[in-house]
Amino acid sequence: MPHATLSAKHYHDEDAAFAYVERHVWPNGPVCPHCGGVERIAKLQGSATRKGLHKCYQCRKQFTVRQGTIFESSHVPLHIWLQAIFFVAGSKKGISSNQLHRTLGVTLKTAWFMSHRIREAMRSGDLSPLGGDGSVVEIDETFIGQRKGVPVRRGLAHKTPVLALVDRQSGKSRAFVIDKVSQEQVLPIVKANIDRESYVITDEASVYRSGMGDFIEHAVVNHKLGEYGRGPIYTNTVEGYFSIFKRGMRGVYQWCDEKHLHRYLAEFDFRYSNRVALGCNDEDRADRILRGIVGKRLTYRRTCAA
Repeated sequence: MPHATLSAKHYHDEDAAFAYVERHVWPNGPVCPHCGGVERIAKLQGSATRKGLHKCYQCRKQFTVRQGTIFESSHVPLHIWLQAIFFVAGSKKGISSNQLHRTLGVTLKTAWFMSHRIREAMRSGDLSPLGGDGSVVEIDETFIGQRKGVPVRRGLAHKTPVLALVDRQSGKSRAFVIDKVSQEQVLPIVKANIDRESYVITDEASVYRSGMGDFIEHAVVNHKLGEYGRGPIYTNTVEGYFSIFKRGMRGVYQWCDEKHLHRYLAEFDFRYSNRVALGCNDEDRADRILRGIVGKRLTYRRTCAA
């Protein structure tokens, strides 16, 4: 059965776009973002009324489905937003702001603004630990980019370290920007994000030599000795995640300010955790992004204040 494509009506018609977003944001009917009321809400139908406008007769205020979401304070038509979400959700290695600018016919500044808000919606609200029930979680770290103000030199001191956890059973990933690869930085993240009833597999890095006794078992693959796997003991899954991430960052985005790196990680985490191998197509990913748009606009403003 063919997947839904950009020929769907809500990608081209503004009324259909509003109806589509309202079904996702308000599955049980309109909710007033001002007072939280769900009763005595009416849709305004005047010829001069802007699209999707509702009025709450409890607090006497007007609102649309845009309010309180990533669409708030944006003059971009809603169906263009939905096209942008579809492109971001369906591009395995990402899609640049320049490409969105050319494809959607918006300015480059608007495309950059939209893509960052979409990444904010892709941030998972699920903080439950990975693993559990004896499943395997692979842990590894990599280095990318260049730290601001740090000159390029031999070694990795000028690059930004990234820690990633991948659950083999569920297929989900969770990546973090860290200041340095140390036990003080790594172990608290590992223990907060992995269920104790899990097997963990790492490479031979010294940060994992102690403090991993809380899990069922900690297995090590020694890459320095040319060992890349002993049966089910390997870190190829998390390294595969890094290969997609690095191809996207180097080939598509090419450059990323350190302060925005966590948003790009959220984007790659979302697509990896909702990939085709796990039964998700492009439209499924777009729908899941829409379910995460509520409440993200204020978070974006607070964290992007720099």
